[in-house]
Amino acid sequence: MTDTNKFFKSAFSVDNVIFGFDDSDLKVLLIKRGEAPFAGKWALPGDLVYPNEDLDTAAGRVLEELAGLKNVYLEQVHTFGSVNRHPLGRVITIAYFSLVRIDAYNPISSSTMAQSVHWMSVEKVQEVKDLAFDHNDIFHACFQKLQRQVRSRPVGFELLPPKFTLTELQHLYESVLQTELDKRNFRKKILSMDILVDLKEMQAGVAHRPAKLYKFDQEGYNKAVAEGMSFELKESKPKRDAEKKKEVLASHF
Repeated sequence: MTDTNKFFKSAFSVDNVIFGFDDSDLKVLLIKRGEAPFAGKWALPGDLVYPNEDLDTAAGRVLEELAGLKNVYLEQVHTFGSVNRHPLGRVITIAYFSLVRIDAYNPISSSTMAQSVHWMSVEKVQEVKDLAFDHNDIFHACFQKLQRQVRSRPVGFELLPPKFTLTELQHLYESVLQTELDKRNFRKKILSMDILVDLKEMQAGVAHRPAKLYKFDQEGYNKAVAEGMSFELKESKPKRDAEKKKEVLASHF
């Protein structure tokens, strides 16, 4: 008869990857750990699952305790189960992912596990090679999911303020895809999707020429999400490529 006791000696945890958008910058929520292991290291908000707790409930509890965020829709992304991913024993973790508006939350921890809570630029996080545990891998998996998602469904409703400009929306997509997009192509594509409502309003109190304000059409947005779509966007040509092309043309005259 097989000894099943050894199969019940693993623990489960949840790790949350929460993206937000602020001032043309895509950010992710991190905590600085206040307890061992990895005390003083940056980490994703994550912790062990209680024996009497289901995974989704644990993800919400942990996010509230470590970062003060409540009622956040969380979506399971991937399970990470490398044998030695946790220094204290076998811990299998489930990664959760969400998009939120930064101005709608005030992150603060009620747990000694987190010294502090901070929104960090995705570009900066990509430069940090020593997040706690295997959180670099978890972050990259969720970021890649977001990058794939923006090409198959509209993204922005969860990240932008109720009223926004097309430039702000384009900056969001550029932050996610980490590339500069062709302005004319982007606007043509996004306006053809019937997910925006022209508010017939203009920006106020800006130093530059005021731009039109839009909001998302909830019905059209939900339909686009349900049906899926192809949202391939044309990237702008790097300046050096454009200059090289001019040189080649000039050489023929």
